[in-house]
Amino acid sequence: MTDSSPTSSPTELLSTAVGTWTLDPSATTIELHTKAMWGLAKVTGHFTAAEGSATVGSDSSVSGTLVIDAASVNTGTAKRDEHLRTKDFFEVDTYPTFVYAVSAVKPAADDTLAVSGTFTVHGQTRPLELIATATLSEPNRATVTASAEIDRTQWGLTWTKMGARVINHVIVTAVFAKR
Repeated sequence: MTDSSPTSSPTELLSTAVGTWTLDPSATTIELHTKAMWGLAKVTGHFTAAEGSATVGSDSSVSGTLVIDAASVNTGTAKRDEHLRTKDFFEVDTYPTFVYAVSAVKPAADDTLAVSGTFTVHGQTRPLELIATATLSEPNRATVTASAEIDRTQWGLTWTKMGARVINHVIVTAVFAKR
């Protein structure tokens, strides 16, 4: 994590953030970036966070969850969004949410954090490592930005046509308030 001051290290920020935090879904963004049509067309989608929380222990341990509304997918193309909600992809009637569960956070290179956890999509849970940064904008408000390359076939999402990519880049900017 990085504090808004340049001298704070991820370790210092973790010690400052001890406590229980609740996600502010209205201030949180989840972006999906991929390519279609043989890599020629860039596609950006957005999802809505449903809920989330985090706990930072005095020993710098971190746990938490982020729940994403799968049906909230919005790529700006209604027909594509409806297709993404079907059995070919997210099957939102059966699996209405995606859940990322954090099990550990450790300081990493360049003032980043290595986040370990599991990601549940389409009823399948797999490990997913993230690289993140964090800032405390106020003593009781934190922003965590994390990204990952996700191979959707690992979660059984194998549909592809016209060169649609199976590797997707996801960026989450999660805003938390301290309870």
